[in-house]
Amino acid sequence: MLKARILVVDDELNARSALRTILSEEGYDVVEACDGEEGLARLDELAPDVVLADVRMPKMDGLTLLRKAKAQGSDASFVMMTAFASVEAAVEAMRLGAENYLVKPLDVNAALVFLEKALEKRRLVREAAGLRERVRERYKLEGIVGEAPELQAVYEVVKQAAPTKATVLVLGESGTGKELIAQALHELSQRKDKPFVKVACAALSETLLESELFGHERGSFTGAIGRKEGRFELADSGTLFLDEIGEISPAVQVKLLRALQTREFERVGGTQTVKVDVRVVAATNRDLAAEVKAGRFREDLYYRLNVVAVTLPPLRRRRGDIPALAAHFIEKYCQAYGKNIKGMTPGMLNAMLGHDWPGNVRELENAIERAVVLCKGTELTADDLPSTLRGPRPAQRDVAGLIPGASLAEIEREAILRTLELQGGSTSRAAEMLGISVRKIQYRLKEYAGEKVEGESEPVD
Repeated sequence: MLKARILVVDDELNARSALRTILSEEGYDVVEACDGEEGLARLDELAPDVVLADVRMPKMDGLTLLRKAKAQGSDASFVMMTAFASVEAAVEAMRLGAENYLVKPLDVNAALVFLEKALEKRRLVREAAGLRERVRERYKLEGIVGEAPELQAVYEVVKQAAPTKATVLVLGESGTGKELIAQALHELSQRKDKPFVKVACAALSETLLESELFGHERGSFTGAIGRKEGRFELADSGTLFLDEIGEISPAVQVKLLRALQTREFERVGGTQTVKVDVRVVAATNRDLAAEVKAGRFREDLYYRLNVVAVTLPPLRRRRGDIPALAAHFIEKYCQAYGKNIKGMTPGMLNAMLGHDWPGNVRELENAIERAVVLCKGTELTADDLPSTLRGPRPAQRDVAGLIPGASLAEIEREAILRTLELQGGSTSRAAEMLGISVRKIQYRLKEYAGEKVEGESEPVD
C-alpha cells in the first residue's frame, strides 16, 4: 500500500530523478514537474499529499507556486528545497504556509524525516476536522448543541413531530433555545423550502399584534394608509413561529383560536375571509397551565396549542453540555472576530461549571463572545469571563505537577476536565478515552459544580 502521493517540482532533471528513485523505494507514489507552472497544473490534477518544491526555478519560482497553491485552496503540505539557503527565504516560505525548508544537496534521511512529519501533521489536521464534523452531526440538531438525556428526549420529539402538521408548543426558560427548536421543526419538515415567519408577541400592543398577525385593510385604524398582509398570510405553506405566546391579550386569544381551528381569518377592518395552510409553533417561558387556572389564558386555546409539547431543560440541569456549548461558541466567535483561540483552561471550565446560568444558553453565549473579544492569547482563561462568573477558584496546576502528593480525586478531576477540553466538550469521547462511563463523567461534573448528588448513587465502572 502506498504511503502517500508526493509531487516533486524541480527544474533539475537529475535532482528530480534521484528523489523519485529514493521516495519510490520508500513506498511513496511520486510524480514530477519541471517548473512552478507545471507544478501548479499538476497540483490541481493530482491532489498530492506533499509537494517538494525547489525555490529557484524558471517561469515560476517555488515561493510563487506555494503562494498561488494556497490562494487556490490547496491543502497539500509544502516542503521547500534550495541550494541557496537564506534566512529571509526560509522565513517567507514558512510565512506562506510551508511545513519545512531543506538545503541542497539534500540529506536523504533528514528529508524522509521531514516528509513523515509533514504527513503526520496533515493526518492529525484531517482527523481533527473529521472529529469536529462528527461532533457537529452527533450533538447538533439544526444548531442545537448538547447530549444531556433530557435534550436527547427533545431531539426525538422534534424528529417525530417535524414531518407532521401538528401544532407544537415549546416551553422553557428564557435563553434555553426555543427559537432554535422552532427552526429545527421547520427545517426537518416538508415545508423547509417555504417561509419561516417569526412574531415576537410580547413586543407589540394588542392592536398592533392583531394587525401583525392577520393584516389590515386601508383605513381600518389611524395610520393604516393601505392594505397590509399579516404574518399568517406571509407564512402560507410554511411555518409561523409565535414567540412569547403567553403574553397575548384575551381579545387576540379569541381570534388566534379561530385561526388555529379553521386556518382562516379576516384582516383588521375587512370582511373577506382569508384561508391559509400554516404550521404553527408557539413558545413561552410561562407556565401556561397555571395561567389557565388563573383565568389569564383561554383553556381551549391552550389545548389547541398544546398538541405536541416540548420542554427545554435549563442549562443548570444539563451542566455536562457546558464544555461542548463553550467549544461551539468559541469556534463561532473566533470565525466572527478573526481570532485564533485553541481552547480554554481548566480554570475557565471550572468557573463555568460552578455558575447557575440564570440566562441559560444565551448567557453562556454572551460570556464566550466577551471572552473571545477580550482574550489576548491563544487560550481562554477564567479572567476573560465576566466578574460575576469568576468567583473564588483554586489555583490551577500543571497535570505533571499534580502527581507528587496530589490526591486521587485531584488527579481524576484534572484528567476529566482536560480530556473534555481536548475532545471539544464531548462526554462520550472523553469517557472512551479515559475508559470510564459517560454517566460517571456527568456525575463528576455535577459534583465539581457544587450540586448535591447524595440521592444519586455514584456509577461504578
